[in-house]
Amino acid sequence: MSLISTLSANANRAARALLQLNEATKNTILQQMADEIRNNQAAIIEANNIDLLQAKEHQLADSMIDRLTLNAERIEAMAEGIETIAHLPDPVGQIRDMGTRPNGIKISKMRIPLGVVCMIYEARPNVTADAGALCFKSGNAVILRGGKEALGSSKAIAAVLHKVLAKFNLPEALITVIPNADRALLMDLMQQREYINVIIPRGGEGLINFVTDNSKIPVIQHFKGVCHLYVDKEADFKKALDLLLNGKTQRTGVCNALEGLIVHKAILNDFMPLVAKALKLHDVRINACQQSLTFFESANLLNDADFGQEYLSLEIAIKVVDEMEGALEHIHRFGSHHTEVICTENRQRALKFQQCVDASVVMVNTSSRFSDGSELGLGAEIGIATTKLHAYGPMGLESLTAEKYLVEGNGQIRT
Repeated sequence: MSLISTLSANANRAARALLQLNEATKNTILQQMADEIRNNQAAIIEANNIDLLQAKEHQLADSMIDRLTLNAERIEAMAEGIETIAHLPDPVGQIRDMGTRPNGIKISKMRIPLGVVCMIYEARPNVTADAGALCFKSGNAVILRGGKEALGSSKAIAAVLHKVLAKFNLPEALITVIPNADRALLMDLMQQREYINVIIPRGGEGLINFVTDNSKIPVIQHFKGVCHLYVDKEADFKKALDLLLNGKTQRTGVCNALEGLIVHKAILNDFMPLVAKALKLHDVRINACQQSLTFFESANLLNDADFGQEYLSLEIAIKVVDEMEGALEHIHRFGSHHTEVICTENRQRALKFQQCVDASVVMVNTSSRFSDGSELGLGAEIGIATTKLHAYGPMGLESLTAEKYLVEGNGQIRT
């Protein structure tokens, strides 16, 4: 067997060990994982500093370096995320009653783990902790194939988690980090359908497309985040500006950052000067449609076909629409099914927006930056699914399970 086949088979075998653990034991193990993440902060940061040095030598984009960077605050957030997962109800084993058939057969459904989850990601070392904890609590083994940029950091985090698993006589293969980022190993990994149940790629559009095109294993796609804020004609301007600045400037290199601003024509002359002033203070580069171009001292004219870019920087696209239907059409054409926001004081218009927009998260008067598993109460997320098979949006514990039918009778036979 190849290295990848061996690691995959070990993970598949290890997953069965989790079926024997009750919720209390899993929660105890997760709490100890959180404690050990804190206790080993210095070692994790030391490994991360080496990754960062190499990333800068290879001139990685600022957005990539931001995702790669670990510090005391982010490590504490990892630990707190694991603790939150420990306190969430365990979905595994939950039973849903489906009723009784006329012949007396009782039907129900039980939540079960997926089995072995494979994560393929880029410069996101926090995924190692998030995915490890989420998969553990939901009864799955996880195989983690990170990019070379974060390999040292991921190994350091995994070593901490393995230490806790060993203490409870559980196999390290429950949380497996592929030891190097060789592309040939990745190709081999995507062929292991005998051992791996689902692949979740998390990263840039190129990575997602590569995995989708080459995998023999079902893929849950986590595509780019082209998120819009639509400022309606009945919007509160202060709220709108706060949502715009928080979504665009608080952290630019993440998938829930705003990449597009859509403004109702009725408020154009009153609202757009405020936008221009606010974005100028933050040095945001403007890509504007013809109707909004004149409100900015320096802006790039954007043709209709050029919208829909994921900038991951201090840059934004601005579009003016005549009515809400124009905003809905623009989002349908250029959105990425990630997160869309409306700012309005009209409840009916807000409900219409939420009903008509096809995105995994649709928000009213709330920053797009809350489109995140931890912010939505999931503790952490395995990623944000932008396809609907079988999850949509931030994937927490329940999204890492399936349901099987339970049928109970008393000797009934079919005639």
